[in-house]
Amino acid sequence: MIEKIQIRYFYLFTALFIAINSVLIANEFFWFFLFPLLVFIGILLFFSLDKLILLIVFLTPLSVNLKDFDLGVGISIPTEPLMFGIMLLFFIKLFSTYKFDKKILRHPLTYAILFNLIWIFITCFTSELPIVSFKYLISRLWFVITFYFLGTLLFKTYKNIKVFIWIYIIPLIGVIIYTIYNHSLYGFMEKPAHWVMTPFFNDHTAYGAILAFFIPVIFGFIFNKDSNKIIRIISLFVFILFSIAIILSFGRAAWISLGIALIVFFILQFKINYKYVLLFIALLVSVFFIYKSEILMKLEKNKQDSSANLVEHVQSISNISSDASNLERINRWQSAFRMFNQRPIFGWGPGTYQFVYAPFQRSREKTIISTNAGEKGNAHSEYIGPLSESGIFGLLTFLGMMITFIYTAVKVYKRTKIREIKLISLLVLLGMITYFTHGFMNNFLDTDKASVPFWGFMAIIVALDIYHSNPKEAEQKEEKFEPNATGN
Repeated sequence: MIEKIQIRYFYLFTALFIAINSVLIANEFFWFFLFPLLVFIGILLFFSLDKLILLIVFLTPLSVNLKDFDLGVGISIPTEPLMFGIMLLFFIKLFSTYKFDKKILRHPLTYAILFNLIWIFITCFTSELPIVSFKYLISRLWFVITFYFLGTLLFKTYKNIKVFIWIYIIPLIGVIIYTIYNHSLYGFMEKPAHWVMTPFFNDHTAYGAILAFFIPVIFGFIFNKDSNKIIRIISLFVFILFSIAIILSFGRAAWISLGIALIVFFILQFKINYKYVLLFIALLVSVFFIYKSEILMKLEKNKQDSSANLVEHVQSISNISSDASNLERINRWQSAFRMFNQRPIFGWGPGTYQFVYAPFQRSREKTIISTNAGEKGNAHSEYIGPLSESGIFGLLTFLGMMITFIYTAVKVYKRTKIREIKLISLLVLLGMITYFTHGFMNNFLDTDKASVPFWGFMAIIVALDIYHSNPKEAEQKEEKFEPNATGN
């Protein structure tokens, strides 16, 4: 009897929806068909938040960015509106219960992230464009809350870590196939490689950065003895596809970042003493400053521009005399340093660089791709950008997050006795190393494509550290993610 009543209600609501939608379409209103989707998302938001978070992860590689140059950063559809809803629910739940997992709150990486957010908040008030800065802060919050704070709770259940990684990779495979097909129509030439991934990625640098982010992880999955053979074979084919894609991306920064990740791997694998590593870095820096003039003269003699020839394209990395991309990057950095010199403590405001940097350019440093408008990117550095926008503490708090993450990841890798945890912590660390390296030359943390894995990987390391690295804790913490829980 109850089942019959439920079926009748189902048919009734279906017929009602069709009737209303038909009338609205007849009156040229075409958006009511989204109503069932909104109901479905609402159900996930209140009753199955873990699935909604994973849905956002799946949609991220497929999202499209809508630019808004009047108000600052753009917004990615459909992912960021969903994150905004999760953020509101999180705050409502937090302020009504005043509870959150204290292990997460007391973790050093959480402190580092909160210090960074607090400083961004402070510099919003001193910003040249406060509306832009507060919008930047809000967008940063919905990334951090969804994929760091709630992400860490999600990863209490260990299997969700691998689900998170694969659920990002699977749609990204679709984007790669789409990109390679488009590229093939132009004979795999270098110039079309800059834009054939649109509308899913703005350009080849962001595309290459995300490919590099996941390549170490996929490669490591091939050798995961705790996975079944089918997953390992699939990982091999996915790794080959990603390798082809990153070569065809012509992303020089992405190639360099993979090289640095490989060096870090050897340092950890062969247990090289960090004192020697730091000494070597200090030696390189000293040599550069001692022979700065000679090195710059040598670099200025390099006239090799970007090319479809891979060898020539690699050679163009050090071309600071004629390569427009390299010269424009230097132009942006010089402008950022001049901005910092004027406002060294509070900066010009989070997210404002692209709107205020134009007067700080010098005519002799401009290139054929220079612009005075705010439509062609920012400071091209995750380190120099915060320096100009939030002053010296903007840079220091970001570096604090980076160093704390690396320290925690290495600690988990060395401490745990569980073979798969050791592997996952290493792979996540190497993936983040590619982004930290890439961050010297580009910055994408204002986009969902980079922020979702970035904050997600931070959450993975924290979850491994406090829930899974100890065998006894790992057995006890296989808990179900509670839909609206903020922790115990």
